[in-house]
Amino acid sequence: MLKKLAATLIFLLGAGAVAAQEVTYRTDIAPLWKSRCVACHGAQSPERADFLLDEKGYAEKSQGPRMDSYERLIAFISWPDTGAFMRRLDDGSSQYAGGKSGNMYQYLGSTDAERAANLKLLKGWVGDGAWNLNRWNKRGDVPMVSKEQLDKIQLKY
Repeated sequence: MLKKLAATLIFLLGAGAVAAQEVTYRTDIAPLWKSRCVACHGAQSPERADFLLDEKGYAEKSQGPRMDSYERLIAFISWPDTGAFMRRLDDGSSQYAGGKSGNMYQYLGSTDAERAANLKLLKGWVGDGAWNLNRWNKRGDVPMVSKEQLDKIQLKY
């Protein structure tokens, strides 16, 4: 009886792990990024350092900083532009958002449902509890990102 219970428990735990498949850059994020974001953040876009030299000029050309690879994209999540990804794509419900969605949230989908689903996917990739709007350094009332917040970042390739 105990062996059957243990076997059932092991099966159920294993099935749960399969059901909650992890979100990865290659399988989930790259295709989403290519369909929704690469037009303004693709190979034609400036590197981050160049973008920072003329943000207004690039914005007038509908070009954001280049984020067309895993390495380029994670710089806007962890460092050096800690939280920029989250601030731009947030739906306004995060702490410190003040109910205002990020300026890129509208591009996550054509409908509210599509935007919500894509945001959920992105949050799953960043990591449970890792979706924070904090920067590397404190700005205004928003404290700097903490080690505990950074430790929650997943970003599976």
